[in-house]
Amino acid sequence: MSEEINQNRRRLFGIAAASVAAAQFGMTGSAHAQGSQSKQAGLKKIKPGANTSFDAPKQIDAGVLNVGYVEVGPANGPAVILLHGWPYDIHSYVDVAPLLAASGYRVIVPHLRGYGTTRIISDATLRNGQQAALGADVIALMDALKIDRAILAGYDWGGRTACIVAALWPQRCKALVAVSGYLIGSQEANRMPLPPKAEYAWWYQYYFATERGRAGYEKNRREFARLVWQTASPKWAFDDATFERSAVSFDNPDHVDIVISNYRWRLGLVAGEPQYDALEKRLASSPFITVPTITLEGDANGAPHPEAASYANRFSGKYAHRVITGDIGHNLPQEAPQAFADAVIEVAAY
Repeated sequence: MSEEINQNRRRLFGIAAASVAAAQFGMTGSAHAQGSQSKQAGLKKIKPGANTSFDAPKQIDAGVLNVGYVEVGPANGPAVILLHGWPYDIHSYVDVAPLLAASGYRVIVPHLRGYGTTRIISDATLRNGQQAALGADVIALMDALKIDRAILAGYDWGGRTACIVAALWPQRCKALVAVSGYLIGSQEANRMPLPPKAEYAWWYQYYFATERGRAGYEKNRREFARLVWQTASPKWAFDDATFERSAVSFDNPDHVDIVISNYRWRLGLVAGEPQYDALEKRLASSPFITVPTITLEGDANGAPHPEAASYANRFSGKYAHRVITGDIGHNLPQEAPQAFADAVIEVAAY
């Protein structure tokens, strides 16, 4: 989940005045889940859950990974890369992808490292979940697919990864859609304690810091993921079939190692890999994102997330924020595919 303990989260407290100022300057807006902007975007309307599956994933060697990904839309269309979060998978975009493909986009939806059919090629490679590694994975995938520039869009881990690519490699990112905004963090920022209520929300992160937590996640992956889905999207009435389509991705042999690494790295409990040190140093400075950006937030997101006013100043290019209404939780693209696709179409025109 998008639980980076960073400067954004510490600014959650006492930002009401900034929120008012942001609204006065037109940075925020709202849209119903089914897309009040869909007429403007020219997209066909779709009901969440209208699609249930993708074709079988393709596979390609990209950097240290053999990446499993789905591709829809014309091969010569402008590229859009859609990045999922934890504990979810590519099916978060099962309705978004065909909407964008029908509008002429080449849509790429990869399994992140540790999910689905993506595999780390070498047994000798560290099963590393640090943020810079995931960002580098996207660049390696773009190189392998010969994509020079793409619109990047994501939520949770995927939203953070999209922000990282936009911040560190702006020449590769045409535009950005990021649920819950600027999620780039650092180990240094994560050393700062939060008020007790905020710390309580990150219970699983501290659970994963223990060997009991690792063993518990290994044993109960599906039960754990279902609990997170329910608490992060309390109004989303997903059925068993929808859950199971994603849950099979957690059977990846590297999944537990990557998840545990990700959360332990955030707290400084494990080291990253030296080849990412320079990237992490840049990320620790909270670099500006200069590409055109739309940030989104669901009105019923049960996962902890920063307020828009706390991160709006990290986006120095053309920028807008949308609150998606209609009891929309953390998994915004799957719960509100119309609104998510609308945002991609809109930001592409910036």
